[in-house]
Amino acid sequence: MNFPFFIAKRFFRSIGKDKKSASNPTITIATAGVAVGLAVMIITVCVISGFKREVTQKVNGFASDIEVLDYRSLSSPEGFPIMADSAFIAGVKKWPAVKRVDKVAQKMGILKTNNDFQGVTIKGIDRGYDTTFVASAMTAGRLPRLDSTPDPDSGIVGSNEIAISSRLARDLGLKVGDRVFAYFFEENIKMRRFKVCGIYSTNMNIFDKAFVIGDYATVADLNGWEPDQCSSLEVRLDGTVEAATRFFADNEQLDRTVAVASEYCAKNPDATGAPRRPLSVREHYMQVFSWLDLLDFNMIVILILMICVAGFTMISGLLILILERTQTIGVLKALGATNAKVRSIFLHFSALITLRGLLIGDAIALALLFAQQHWGFIHLDPTSYYVDTVPVEVAWLPIVLLNVITLALTTLALVGPSFMISRIQPAKAIRYE
Repeated sequence: MNFPFFIAKRFFRSIGKDKKSASNPTITIATAGVAVGLAVMIITVCVISGFKREVTQKVNGFASDIEVLDYRSLSSPEGFPIMADSAFIAGVKKWPAVKRVDKVAQKMGILKTNNDFQGVTIKGIDRGYDTTFVASAMTAGRLPRLDSTPDPDSGIVGSNEIAISSRLARDLGLKVGDRVFAYFFEENIKMRRFKVCGIYSTNMNIFDKAFVIGDYATVADLNGWEPDQCSSLEVRLDGTVEAATRFFADNEQLDRTVAVASEYCAKNPDATGAPRRPLSVREHYMQVFSWLDLLDFNMIVILILMICVAGFTMISGLLILILERTQTIGVLKALGATNAKVRSIFLHFSALITLRGLLIGDAIALALLFAQQHWGFIHLDPTSYYVDTVPVEVAWLPIVLLNVITLALTTLALVGPSFMISRIQPAKAIRYE
């Protein structure tokens, strides 16, 4: 067996046996410093990963990774349609990592009740639309009936059903089954009476405050568009949500697809002359993703601070251990142990103390994280944080890396202070009290 490790294990096993030892509280403090530091780091990484996953899922679920649209629509209440015929859509599906492509029609208007009114954008979706996220966000009722068959009596195309957010339902005093008038202002005022068939909640004001879910055919009919015209094409990619939960979001795939999309749109101009361009989700919802990027910076600051805390507590602990075992150091040197061997003993000893702190920190962090996952006892204001409870994603690879990095950096931090052993002279140390 390695001699320094053998002696270090003996020292480690003797911790707490001598009740009068001055090193006992020091070792306890050092262990607690490592445990608390690691627990905070693990919780920070897992909570930030959870935030990024939840928010990215909501944005990508309600919107999409890339939208192909007329840029004029972003700065004008008027709808500027693009042509999206079958040939153009077939080309879009060949872009890198494309999962699905959906046509969307939008129309700005006002919902009015007897007592109040609210400006909204009706987002029309068709039967082929991926409604997984919207369906999961429903809190009451159901999604609108998606029907492009003209009504034989009124001649109106599409259903008159809409799903509104819980915020709009609260502000306008509406519930499932109620009917509400919608007004659309163009050259002439158009009016349509809708039935509220469902209520959803994403906890994101950028969606809940402004969007109403309706039938694609209804919105296209209100706009007076041709069958191949739409407000935008929503393009969803593979793996974008998973990439956002990493330590640092990997946007290479999104950027690569946007570059291909720009080139494709330039080579295939809109037949009507509309400036058809791709817009990534990070550009469209820049405020949200800037906040998520800021979380990465905050995480780095917390990790650095916690590693410093663990390092400083272990350095102070090592110095006290060396002072308390001065006689032992003198005896070891008198028996022929070199300064390097003695330093190695105390470095191994400190590493064992650090390992015990790491195990305690892992236990504390994982217990709290799994409790939050199952019971969600820590709540947040959804208007500020987009979620009503603290989201958690237990990422095992980062946890293992944090343990390894903490152990390595803490041990390296102890190398300098361990050279204090070189100044201890055996003759004086043996008489040291």
